[in-house]
Amino acid sequence: MKTSMLLAAFSLATWASAEDGGPVVSERARAIHAAGMLIDGHNDLPWVVREKEFDFAKHDIGRRVDHDHTDIPRLRAGGVKGQFWSVYVPADLAKTGGAMRATMEQIDVVYRMVARYPDAFEMALTADDIERIAGAGKIASLIGIEGGHSIENSIGALRMFHRLGARYMTLTHSDNLDWADSATDDPKHGGLTEFGEEVVREMNRLGMLVDISHVSAETMRDVLRVARAPVIASHSSAFALCPHPRNVPDDVLKLVAANGGVVMVNFYCGFIEPSAAELSNQWREVRRKLRAEIADRAKYQAALDAWEKEHPLPRAKLSQVLDHIDHIAKVAGVDHVGIGSDFDGINSTPIGLEDVSTFPRITQGLLDRGYSAESIHKILGGNVLRALRRAEQAAKSIERERPPSLIVLP
Repeated sequence: MKTSMLLAAFSLATWASAEDGGPVVSERARAIHAAGMLIDGHNDLPWVVREKEFDFAKHDIGRRVDHDHTDIPRLRAGGVKGQFWSVYVPADLAKTGGAMRATMEQIDVVYRMVARYPDAFEMALTADDIERIAGAGKIASLIGIEGGHSIENSIGALRMFHRLGARYMTLTHSDNLDWADSATDDPKHGGLTEFGEEVVREMNRLGMLVDISHVSAETMRDVLRVARAPVIASHSSAFALCPHPRNVPDDVLKLVAANGGVVMVNFYCGFIEPSAAELSNQWREVRRKLRAEIADRAKYQAALDAWEKEHPLPRAKLSQVLDHIDHIAKVAGVDHVGIGSDFDGINSTPIGLEDVSTFPRITQGLLDRGYSAESIHKILGGNVLRALRRAEQAAKSIERERPPSLIVLP
């Protein structure tokens, strides 16, 4: 057995604590977790590294990091075998310019991270890659673009990002685009425009997963009407349990099931706990007001930080995250739910799910609720692995039917 595999097995076998409110993970749960394929749909570590001047010497994830949610020892402890790294850039760049360049820089962070820590990571482009890399004891590293503003209304840019390794794109982030409505902006298009539909078709042709997190419910429905391959929500939860527009309503959950897609549950307290969601909705209005009133970005951020400090979010609990998994499994089916933590992209985590080391507690909680090992393995990553493989298969079929899109947005 390779040294990295021994380290992973040792870390997982020795990790169990109830000090921070999480359950002690039983031997049975640890064995089920280790035998599964945990693939987390969303982690924002690349942005954390950007804020550290793109310098892994200043933010060395090869050792335990005192702050933030992610480092290699804790990824090993959490039993992570596949990770979609978000190459997020602010939605404001759609207005000020530079989104495409900034996204390229974020992709560069992921490639440099994998090169700096080759014993821990390897780039994955396909479902087969994920299985091979995980089998070798490394963490399969995939790229997810968080927001269609990154392509700057260019289908050609979309294709180039795919060539650079991006395997999903979240269609919007916090703001509407020229071609799609966001969940957290005033409706502009009523969903997707004609160009937005073409983006979805081209992603299907490429074999790139269409991500419906962050988009409006109307955009979700339009995507599911157009898509010919499974879609994902890389980091969203259930609207019925927590009425935040970032979450997925029940009728869409059923459409995702019919599509063969996966909704990957987000750990952010504002999307899990109803009272936190109410405060999060207030924050969104405050954010919009401050953006309209304060032109200076630093002053705007300081004002927003001050409001957040005065209005701390109530903490959600691990049991509530499990409730969201339960709900999606009941409405859409156990084949259509996954894990999309949003670690290092959120400032509030549930009690018991403080960082990437805590993933085995999900397995313990599901086991306690009567889920079989087979169902747990689907939720941990088997479902998204299937969705990616089917998207790859659909791409081969679509490629034979239609040439690459040449449509551009005026």
